[in-house]
Amino acid sequence: MLFTPVLVQIVLIIFAATIFRSAFGFGESLIAVPLLALFIPLNVGVPLSVLISVTIAGFVVVQDHKKIHIKSAGGLIIYSLIGIPMGLWLLVHVGEYWVKLILGFIIIAFSGYLLSGSCLEELKQDSQKWLFVCGLLSGILGGAYGINGPPLVIYGAKRRWTAQHFRATLQAYFLIASLTGVIGYWISGLLIPKLFVYYLVSLPVLIPAILIGRAINARMQGERFFKYSYLMLLMLGILLIVNAIVPIHK
Repeated sequence: MLFTPVLVQIVLIIFAATIFRSAFGFGESLIAVPLLALFIPLNVGVPLSVLISVTIAGFVVVQDHKKIHIKSAGGLIIYSLIGIPMGLWLLVHVGEYWVKLILGFIIIAFSGYLLSGSCLEELKQDSQKWLFVCGLLSGILGGAYGINGPPLVIYGAKRRWTAQHFRATLQAYFLIASLTGVIGYWISGLLIPKLFVYYLVSLPVLIPAILIGRAINARMQGERFFKYSYLMLLMLGILLIVNAIVPIHK
């Protein structure tokens, strides 16, 4: 297959987004999807991002399975499944513009609060109340616009997970969540041949990108990791608002 300029751009976007996801454990979709939409239709770019998410999550789960907090991941997954239909309802009935705007301001307010030096009270062990709240909100945000990450950051910060445990546990969560999304796209008829061409072309860059992200993650410890995570959340919130005001159409 000849590498056209479009294919090269797609591979570079996937490479950069995968490094980000592997380093922080979340957030690659909001980077990849708007950039992919500059070159391919959204109904191809979004499923492609989810297929990549499944691949990254599967690789990390196999690689770092001993660092996964199984019970935490299971609880977050179960409660997020309740929230996904609520998020989809918001997207359908409230409208994409308002959903993005509201989510953007909520994420900015939350990340700004934490960056100001305010600390979240530590959870010594899993709390069903917090698993429910964070899992439900993650499902709602994921169903509304595919942004599951912010509530998961809250839970990881409260449990004082290391950067390595946070990354591994989130991949266990995203493996199930993304597989559910792929099934939905298959039922909707969105898994078209061209999508798999883009996916197969992108596969060779995934492993080096995952390993680079893992090396970055290994260098981040404790409070510094979550400070960087809060900065990433702030950026995601700003990107959401910008995308709401200047939407990408393809």
